[in-house]
Amino acid sequence: MAIYLTKESRVLVQGMTGGEGMKHTRRMLAAGTNVVGGVNPRKAGHTVDFDVPQSLDGMGGAPTAIPVFGSVADGIRATGADVTVVFVPPAFAKAAVIEAADAGIQLAVVITEGIPVHDSVAFTTHARARGTRVVGPNCPGLITPGQSNAGIIPPDITRPGRIGLVSKSGTLTYQLMYELRDIGFSTCVGIGGDPVVGTTHIDCLAAFQDDPDTELIVLIGEIGGDAEERAAAYIRDHVTKPVVGYIAGFTAPEGKTMGHAGAIVSGSSGTAAAKKAALEAVGVRVGRTPTETARLVLDRLTVDA
Repeated sequence: MAIYLTKESRVLVQGMTGGEGMKHTRRMLAAGTNVVGGVNPRKAGHTVDFDVPQSLDGMGGAPTAIPVFGSVADGIRATGADVTVVFVPPAFAKAAVIEAADAGIQLAVVITEGIPVHDSVAFTTHARARGTRVVGPNCPGLITPGQSNAGIIPPDITRPGRIGLVSKSGTLTYQLMYELRDIGFSTCVGIGGDPVVGTTHIDCLAAFQDDPDTELIVLIGEIGGDAEERAAAYIRDHVTKPVVGYIAGFTAPEGKTMGHAGAIVSGSSGTAAAKKAALEAVGVRVGRTPTETARLVLDRLTVDA
């Protein structure tokens, strides 16, 4: 089992013919992702040949020809795609996501960073009204190890397993995946650290709670805002599985804007300590470093074994 993304997912790539789109489409194919097409109105009807390297788990390793469609709707009609990964520049991201939602895509993974907040508000609201889940923007995407990889997460640093991971931080997503590689993950979701995102910690907590193959959930947050405090309240009321957390920014100075999240800390509001306290108050064990967090996961799984 997994959340949001499985081996059955049929993936389009908006912006596939650009530099980043080409590079990461090749990596997704090598991870076994069922990429069924790209979208570029100027190159509709073309085919892109990818020389796919073989990944460490033996996937990929053969030339793959991927068709390019003029629109997401055309791609869905031709292939039955249900996922799109968005690699278009920031100025075009809003239109790309709205197009995908209007075409009926189920999941839009928005990798693009630097999107204006008002654009993110517009396309996440529009997508929600159309029944499209948005992951991101400014995120690494999501991966169900051994099944599918939609985005830029390195596929070879972990394996399938029983941990569910939801994270604001791309780098910390990778680190926890690697540190816990011997146990492995059901699905890892990088939700992005922008002020407005389409999928929240709470959305992923609910999905992992319902996933029978996820035994423990790792939640990674960052300073600024109140998303982690709201997640803590949700855990208290709805989550019965064990949760282990980590908050990036314990050493951050007060009154400064920091990092890709643009986190603003004032007094105790939005600090790592305040978020840690809120999570621990509902039974979540919170590490002060990623390595300590991984150790807390191992300790909990050992106790539950």
